[in-house]
Amino acid sequence: MIIDSHAHVVIPKESYKYMAELVSNRGNPTMPPNVPDESVRAAGQQIVDIMDRVGTDIQFLSPRPYMQMHSIKPSIVTSLWTKHMNDVVYRTVQMFPDRFRAVAGLPQYRDASPENCLAELEFRVKEQGFIGCLLNPDPTEGDGAPPPGLGDRFWDPLYAKLVELDIPALIHSAGSCSPRESYTLKFINEESIGIISLMESDTFDRFQNLKLIFPHGGGSIPYQMGRFRAWNIFRGREPFEEKLKKIHFDTTNYDKDSLEFLIRKVGVANVLFATENPGTGSAIDPNTGRQLDDLKPVIEAMEFLTEEDRRNLFECNCARLYTHFKNYKNDE
Repeated sequence: MIIDSHAHVVIPKESYKYMAELVSNRGNPTMPPNVPDESVRAAGQQIVDIMDRVGTDIQFLSPRPYMQMHSIKPSIVTSLWTKHMNDVVYRTVQMFPDRFRAVAGLPQYRDASPENCLAELEFRVKEQGFIGCLLNPDPTEGDGAPPPGLGDRFWDPLYAKLVELDIPALIHSAGSCSPRESYTLKFINEESIGIISLMESDTFDRFQNLKLIFPHGGGSIPYQMGRFRAWNIFRGREPFEEKLKKIHFDTTNYDKDSLEFLIRKVGVANVLFATENPGTGSAIDPNTGRQLDDLKPVIEAMEFLTEEDRRNLFECNCARLYTHFKNYKNDE
């Protein structure tokens, strides 16, 4: 089985209309969105067609990150939009239960405590069977001072809920308000900052069952490990490469050499197959004629991997981490 652990819902055209209304009227008045089933089904079918073409069996769907609007004032805009996106994800999964699983967006707002996300997260997991969530390390989206790093106790209420619900969080920033930083660069920078903050903290000592996944190959960190390894040696701390094994990474990197480096550095057991397809990586590689995010052949061509390694990357690592994955009637 090929599980794509990181993908985002295709947004129906009616949802774009609702987004425009929310931003324009700032959620006052609130107008309930009207997205008919045929629009949700058509959008979902677009993804299924891609999955069939590249050989993916199941995708984990979440809201599209750069559209989460976590910094838009007032907070009701984010709250209403997150609810709508989670509704669309849920409806898509209900229509294609053999092909998708649901990952929730959180109604994070600027530098507000993540406690404001707990009710939405609990509802989606307990009532609708969502199997994970996105976590944005900087809901200000670069517009103002960000909240503390992911190793700070600021995040403890959310971490406690993740452990209680036994679900992973995919660390994924949203938009960027900075003219110096596109949202794609923001993703990489926030992942790098988040990993180092966690490595410098006692978070995993206090939350030993906390499951965090860093996408896009972990930002810059696996490729700059020498610097941080040296810093830990200087200070007599736990080896950096050992502490790094407390987190997970995914393959939404789109470069064969970088992916091989990632897998060798952090180990097969800590990497999940993911493509984010359709998305940023869907450009056609002129050297191969395939989309850059068509990563199944890339993994299959890595000669240093055993058949067991490939099965772990494509399926088993993800199924172990997402313990609610099998809680669907169509799974054996």
